[in-house]
Amino acid sequence: MKGKFCFHTYTTFPESFMKIIPHGAAREVTGSCHELQVNGKRILLDCGLFQGKRKETAVKNASFTFDPAKDIDAVLLSHAHMDHSGRIPLLWKKGYRGPVFCTYATKDLSEVMLMDGGYIQEKDEEFFRKHLRKSMLPSSGPLYTQADAVACMELFSGENYNEWFTVTDGVRAMFIEAGHVLGAAMVVIEATENGVTHRIGFTGDLGRNTLPIIRDPAQMPPVTTLICESTYGNRRHTDVKTALTALRDTVVRTAARGGKVLIPAFSLERTQQIVYELHLLWDAKEIPAVPIFIDSPLAIKITDIFMKHPECYDKEMYDDFLSRAHNPFQFSLATYTPSVEDSKELNGKPGPFIVMAGSGMCEAGRIRHHLQNEIEDERNTVLAVGFMAHDTLGARILDPAVTEVKIFDEFHTKKAEVVYIEAYSGHADSADLDAFVSKVEGLERVILVHGEEEGMHAFSERIAAAHPQVAVLEPEVEEEIELRV
Repeated sequence: MKGKFCFHTYTTFPESFMKIIPHGAAREVTGSCHELQVNGKRILLDCGLFQGKRKETAVKNASFTFDPAKDIDAVLLSHAHMDHSGRIPLLWKKGYRGPVFCTYATKDLSEVMLMDGGYIQEKDEEFFRKHLRKSMLPSSGPLYTQADAVACMELFSGENYNEWFTVTDGVRAMFIEAGHVLGAAMVVIEATENGVTHRIGFTGDLGRNTLPIIRDPAQMPPVTTLICESTYGNRRHTDVKTALTALRDTVVRTAARGGKVLIPAFSLERTQQIVYELHLLWDAKEIPAVPIFIDSPLAIKITDIFMKHPECYDKEMYDDFLSRAHNPFQFSLATYTPSVEDSKELNGKPGPFIVMAGSGMCEAGRIRHHLQNEIEDERNTVLAVGFMAHDTLGARILDPAVTEVKIFDEFHTKKAEVVYIEAYSGHADSADLDAFVSKVEGLERVILVHGEEEGMHAFSERIAAAHPQVAVLEPEVEEEIELRV
């Protein structure tokens, strides 16, 4: 069913009913945050940062439509990506003191991700106050600080996969494998109100089969309501197996002209995935001996965490590396550059070499400095390996109609080759999404979130055609969805 579907069309309701309210990632991709109201309790599914145009997202990120100190009783966190976890320190800053439930790997990852987010907030504030007039400042201060990020970690409660735990009175939940990033989980929620039990599923970010390192997504158990992501609701990925060939060809081609391969990569999962693939290519002698610099302090910390959570690995990880006591993230070509001095030394270093740095959408982090220095050199390649949301620097770099991009308030002509290996996406594509929904038993309604409108509409229409008994909702932000119990 295209467009909104609202349960307000019923003429009467019981005295109490559950509600789901999307506070973010409604008809957009970032800012995942959905509220479940049941038994007089209010539970958040994720609490992530909005990403995109700086001024617009600064306003959206700075406030909530609820009082964190008084209104929210619990948070269920699907995974540690900042568009799902990044406003939890702000919840803390505004007085929230309830639990944040997540998997153990997500808890460990969130600690370093949120600390890094606080550091970026502080540094951005320093930059703004140094370079902008007071009237142009985007905020009165950083969204949150590193101290807020450290403090909020006392709220985190690690839980095992596939085990029920109590969220609040009358509500229990279970995490199951999402196959998206290390520690990522789908959430199954069982809520009882007025003697009636309702099962709700939340995909978080649904992953793909056959991705390296982590396990494939689990099957969602029977639920009546499914809150489902729709990032690639109208697009198919190329086969994951083609990504290795495309990566090899890009490296070989750029190295032959003495250029540098600049890879903006999310510090969580995508960096480890690309290092893993480059290691495979080097072991097979399919790429030349070009230095590989992982220029991200956050990615370095996250890579250490990867080695602490073998419970999340798939069989290929064991077969390719661990069975031989071989660290997939350490090999002769790879150098990790944690310090600012190490990073700056890369600016004057002649190619060929590969440098990977965050952020994945080029909105923050060291990748912007490398792009500023290298994007006007036609020998170089900017290699995108992940999703770029609208209105991000990464999306403008990928757009062939855009010839100049603004980096640190200066325009630069795009002369470097631009390559996008879409096959690395950690999100389910349209075929994956269709197959996933078709296997969910007992489904009465699907609430589509975490998608831009074109893809969401296409996915909605396919569900309606294939499953006419299932109501499909495409809610707007703050739209209340009432679930009769």
